[in-house]
Amino acid sequence: MNISYNWLRRYLDTTLTAEQIAVILTDIGLEVESFEKVETVRGGLQGVVVGEVLACEDHPDSDHLHITKVDVGTGEPLPIVCGAANCRAGLKVLCATVGAVLYPGGGDERFKIKRSKIRGVESLGMLCAEDELGIGTSHEGIVELPADARVGMPAREYLRIEDDYLIGIGLTPNRVDAASHIGVARDLAAYLTAHGTPTEVKWPDVSAFRVDNRDLPIEIVVENAEAAPRYAGITVKGCKIGPSPEWMQNCLRAAGIHPKNNLVDITNFVLFELGQPLHAFDASKIEGRKIVVRTCAEGTPFVTLDGVERRLSDRDLMICSAERPMCIAGVYGGLDSGISDRTTDVFIESAYFNPVWVRKTAKRFGLNTDASFRYERGIDPRMQVYAAKRAALLFRELAGGEIASDLIDICPEPAGDFVFDVSFARIDALVGKPIPAETVRTILGALEVRVLAEKEGVLTVAVPPYRVDVRREADLIEDILRIYGYNNVEIPAHVHSTLSYAPKPNREKLADRAADFLTANGFTEIMSNSLTKASYYEGLSAYPAERCVRILNPLSADLGVMRQTLLFDTLEAVQLNVNRRHADLKLYEFGNCYFYDATRRNADDRLAPYCETFRLAAAVTGNAVVQSWNERPGAASFFTLRAVAEKLLRRFGIDIYALRTEPLESDLFAEGLSLSLGGRELLQIGVVSPRLCRRFDLKQEVYFMEMNFDVLVHSTEKHRIAVQELSKFPEVRRDLALLVDRSVTFAALRDVAFAAERKLLRSVTLFDVYEGDKLPEGKKSYALGFVLEDRERTLDEKTIEKVMSNLTRQFEHRCGARVRG
Repeated sequence: MNISYNWLRRYLDTTLTAEQIAVILTDIGLEVESFEKVETVRGGLQGVVVGEVLACEDHPDSDHLHITKVDVGTGEPLPIVCGAANCRAGLKVLCATVGAVLYPGGGDERFKIKRSKIRGVESLGMLCAEDELGIGTSHEGIVELPADARVGMPAREYLRIEDDYLIGIGLTPNRVDAASHIGVARDLAAYLTAHGTPTEVKWPDVSAFRVDNRDLPIEIVVENAEAAPRYAGITVKGCKIGPSPEWMQNCLRAAGIHPKNNLVDITNFVLFELGQPLHAFDASKIEGRKIVVRTCAEGTPFVTLDGVERRLSDRDLMICSAERPMCIAGVYGGLDSGISDRTTDVFIESAYFNPVWVRKTAKRFGLNTDASFRYERGIDPRMQVYAAKRAALLFRELAGGEIASDLIDICPEPAGDFVFDVSFARIDALVGKPIPAETVRTILGALEVRVLAEKEGVLTVAVPPYRVDVRREADLIEDILRIYGYNNVEIPAHVHSTLSYAPKPNREKLADRAADFLTANGFTEIMSNSLTKASYYEGLSAYPAERCVRILNPLSADLGVMRQTLLFDTLEAVQLNVNRRHADLKLYEFGNCYFYDATRRNADDRLAPYCETFRLAAAVTGNAVVQSWNERPGAASFFTLRAVAEKLLRRFGIDIYALRTEPLESDLFAEGLSLSLGGRELLQIGVVSPRLCRRFDLKQEVYFMEMNFDVLVHSTEKHRIAVQELSKFPEVRRDLALLVDRSVTFAALRDVAFAAERKLLRSVTLFDVYEGDKLPEGKKSYALGFVLEDRERTLDEKTIEKVMSNLTRQFEHRCGARVRG
């Protein structure tokens, strides 16, 4: 929310600068997120001064130019060539001197005044018209000032031009009391008073309120007092519609509202001034001169101000005439009941609506207005009559209207103060340092909190109802602390803490380690919402839609269920980047996935059907190798991602050859593998289905892996770190090329090798696979590397040959292999 510095000073007598106020607001919990200077006149009229034309002669080479001598208070008159018809000796003018920068018309185009020659005559300035200075639209001639204008006075000072400052406050949901200029002024006054500068808020004067006549009474009936605890209204007739005054337009622009006309602008002005939403109805469109606050039948059609027809629920509170609904209470007006260019008579609504009712209706229709924002959080329930009077007086002053009815206020149960106890001992305990009792009393008074009684260090207090967030002792102590000043609570010299021990294995620590590994390998972490579209799961067999955990009151259709897989979030991220010409991607994400299993429903345990797992997802697409002067770009492939997955598993001490690998049949993948550890699926990896890629408008292949990180964490429980002395004897490498059936896997050959030679064999690696027309049908060739080592002696050739011969026989016997020459 933007707070205008100039607007704020209407309600506070203070010499604080805008910068000082911004610092104070952050200190008292109204965090300032932006600070912007706004020039009333573009450029601030720097270099423009009041001048006096001492002499004015016709230019010899022009029929309309004049050569003037202008006194600008520097002691030596300036020669200036001027073409204005009204230029004459003795005239007081506004003169732009050399170096001044003007923005004609107040636009973005700038014009700098330079020393120049005009038809052979030197000119050292410019005598300006209104539009040239950006202070008006007239171009009929130069600005004529009164004779008493002081020569040399800066134009900015003479015209009383004040720049404004917009202070952007990050308003937290509990501080709706500060969603207005008066609200912020209250907080500032409390701070200044508590810190030795007694300051009072200057409330707009409504003492002149009176009823001019009773020619336009409107009956008000509240049928639903639960949804509308207080409803006030008054009529103003004979209004003349037109533009609002410049001061009001400036205020509204500062608040981010585009001025429309005086009638609409007044309601918006009061909203941002007092925090009380108002609604102005065209009184001629209220059938039967009757306002009825009620609900309508389920499915009733209603066209809102934006021209959209909406179907009402029987839980939507409506403002109706005697015949039809006119407005969704506290949320949005109707298309044909509001102010129009022909409006003369107005009914002003000033109400307090139940926050829960407004919030549910606003969410149901997906509407968010300045009024609903405040109603949802709870406005001041005592502001309605005052705000109505304030608006009525502005209608009379700015639109020439007459107050044509009594002010009706329907409030069966007036809002009371929040009464509770607060003790000095509890204040000191929660704040962390003792605050003098007198200081506490001063702060309470500044916050408009009344002390009803005091006994043995315990105060019974009454908090005004506009502070909807202060209803208990802890809330009030927080308020006391923010006014006292968080920075006034010293950091203790000693820290008292309890040692806590993380569980082993520590999932968060392992996740951090995995993230560090992936980041070091060129991956970028993404984070996405665990709420997603239900449509993603429709028709899937891998993750059926019936297993989705559904949200009872979703914010939107795109956030209707909890995700079952991280794949769709990853594809959304890939799509976003590819559409912005970032096609070479390596992404990863940690997150929970959620599942519902109806077969596990249990009357004794409502949560039994629900479960969640912690997952790690990774994806690569585009080029895995970036082009450089000595390297060509290399496209990512399935093996790019698999290599990273295997390195990650090795990083956690997982023997990748102990994993059970099976082909993956899934409608998420065109081709894929499932890797299991200890009988539980550890991860799935493969090429994302072209059908899914087309759904996300992706024309390049995406390789995706999703790991059940909880299984990985569980597998590390029994890991032990062991060390051994490095061998003093060298390793020996031998290679074999084997011709085998296509059904034989490398894993099978590796198992045979280690079964045949347990003592000397250290590793088996696959470094080449060949299939082609030079081999018999149904055959393929594996090239294997074997590393042999004896930790007690250097291997001789005889021993090496014996081992290799044994391996060859075992391959031939158990796998049907044949050694290629």
